[in-house]
Amino acid sequence: MSTLVDLWLPIRTVSELNRREHWAARARRVKAQRSAVLLALRCQRLDVASYREAPMVRVLLVRTGPRKLDDDNLRGALKAVRDGVADWRGVDDGHASWDWIYGQERGKPGVRVLVGLPLAGVD
Repeated sequence: MSTLVDLWLPIRTVSELNRREHWAARARRVKAQRSAVLLALRCQRLDVASYREAPMVRVLLVRTGPRKLDDDNLRGALKAVRDGVADWRGVDDGHASWDWIYGQERGKPGVRVLVGLPLAGVD
């Protein structure tokens, strides 16, 4: 993957699937996470048109935190981040042109976002 964007954002992610909280608190957190990712990507001043027209865009989302999450909780915790990346590109996150990859590591709470175009003939 030729990485064109490499960001680390101090976004504290939580396991959304097991969380018991008021709907308004969840909505505020999701909106803040989504907006932070969108703003950070816009500040990169990249040519978004080249990403919109690309047949495939590969995104690696790496959650850092004190504990590791299982696979389904990891995806749930990063859903707002994923939506923020999709907002930036202007293409629905379920579109076939996306290749979403998830990872996690222990460390200071945050999210690393790597966006790139796959190299031709290399997976």
